[in-house]
Amino acid sequence: MRIGELARRTGIPVPTIKYYLREGLLPAGERTSPNQVQYADAHVRRLKLVRAMLEVGGLSIVAAREVLAEVDSPARTVHGMLGAAQSAVTRITTDRGTEEEWERAEREVADLVRRHGWATKPDNPGWKALVQIVLTYRDLDRGDLLTLLDGYAEAAAELATAELAVLAQVPSTDGKVESAVLGTVLGDAAMAALRRIAQEDASQRVQQRPHSA
Repeated sequence: MRIGELARRTGIPVPTIKYYLREGLLPAGERTSPNQVQYADAHVRRLKLVRAMLEVGGLSIVAAREVLAEVDSPARTVHGMLGAAQSAVTRITTDRGTEEEWERAEREVADLVRRHGWATKPDNPGWKALVQIVLTYRDLDRGDLLTLLDGYAEAAAELATAELAVLAQVPSTDGKVESAVLGTVLGDAAMAALRRIAQEDASQRVQQRPHSA
């Protein structure tokens, strides 16, 4: 198909497709003449994946490019894809507080990981992000919010088990790799959306409780 047809089938404007090509998010088409390039169904699928990561998942161009480089790697593995997708969606700041404060927060995260029996390492992007969250709670004197972390961990463990069970049912390697990307990138967005809906519901229920005399 020509680029116009590719735009029609994906709903993505031609200038945007050309931008994705320049940024390395979309493989080049097959040049059939000096002025003509043909695209295939694989380009349609890739464009939909790119749009999902950028527009729904909220990834930057740079982060999406890094994930797609892993997708296209001959040595790719599903486990490696999970790591690449996690790195892409995890926001880590440079604020470390004092060395003593950082080390205390790291110990708290390590203790949480041990309590839940998780086989993970400090180089997991979520680990450092969680250390920063703990550090921020401490800095704001909101130790009460730290009591929520074990509940978050229990919910996360249950969700991760369910996600990997779904992933295991995907028959092809390509499908597993795509599922790892979408499950992580869009899964984060889905959980944030569901949490907002649930918070509104919980808040309404609290407000509707009869006040004691």
